[in-house]
Amino acid sequence: MTYNMRTTCVAIAMLALASPLDAQAGTSPVIAVAPTPIALSAVPTPPRSVAAALLPYIGEYTFAADTQIVAEVNGALVAFTSHGNRTVVPARDFTRVNGELRLTVATGQPLVRFAVGTEEGVTFRVKPLRPITELRRNALAATVPAETGKRAPELVELVTLDSTIRLDIRYATDNNFMGAAMYSQGRAFMQRPAAEAVVRANRTLKAFGFGLLIHDAYRPWYVTKMFWDATTGADHEFVANPATGSKHNRGAAVDLTLYTLADGKPVRMPGGYDEFSHRSYPSYPGGTSLERWRRDLLRAVMESEGFSVNPSEWWHFDLTGWAEWPIGNIPFEQVGRRP
Repeated sequence: MTYNMRTTCVAIAMLALASPLDAQAGTSPVIAVAPTPIALSAVPTPPRSVAAALLPYIGEYTFAADTQIVAEVNGALVAFTSHGNRTVVPARDFTRVNGELRLTVATGQPLVRFAVGTEEGVTFRVKPLRPITELRRNALAATVPAETGKRAPELVELVTLDSTIRLDIRYATDNNFMGAAMYSQGRAFMQRPAAEAVVRANRTLKAFGFGLLIHDAYRPWYVTKMFWDATTGADHEFVANPATGSKHNRGAAVDLTLYTLADGKPVRMPGGYDEFSHRSYPSYPGGTSLERWRRDLLRAVMESEGFSVNPSEWWHFDLTGWAEWPIGNIPFEQVGRRP
């Protein structure tokens, strides 16, 4: 499947910039274990939209062990290699053979463009190892890991604090990587300090013409177990281990993106939500300057409110101190009810 391309080009999978904002500054990509925090004051002015003529060339090209990421940087096509090199690439270096784009490099061997992740508007899917009904039954019957010494939970609903926060709760629909509804309701809850921090971030983003669109927040533990049991070991990097619980289970994590205030539409990022590919890395240098700027703006605003970005997912943010809350397994319908 497409997401397994990560295992065939490991160097590219971890390719990152010292800071994603450095893409505009002209530095070379480096191997990074975790993304470097971005100060909100360091966010530059938004770049121009990419010229339509350049869009077809943006992507990834490979032949044998040679893989290059072609991105748009400051209005030009730039190729990043797994060795940390970057080169401006003129459009004449691309050819089309039988409808297939190829990139000619110094060695003379053309690299062939290949598909990474998902196309715009297409949701990435896996085939669960077992039927959803069986996964759900087993997960609901399982025991939540025991914990002691945690804060008393206080889950609050985000939209009750700020009605301009929008929701697209993918796991309440079949528009998710599992291809089936995991939640019974399309709602978003977080522990109060986390929810209030998200509200502040949403207010800050309005000055840039954006609002927050929530894909996921508090997640009952049994759903985390379903994800784990449905996927193989190679994909467990992108799902939490139920043995320790997830930050989502604690109500201190949120998956989100930006929508444009002017039209209410979600923005395009370098990779899609819940995409099992290296385009999900917060420092992935591909895509366009504007896509990377949006991703970096979201991250800078969230980090200014005490969140940190997940090293594997540009959309996933954890509140500092997330471990203070217990693993939760309360269904959405019961949030706020007294025992």
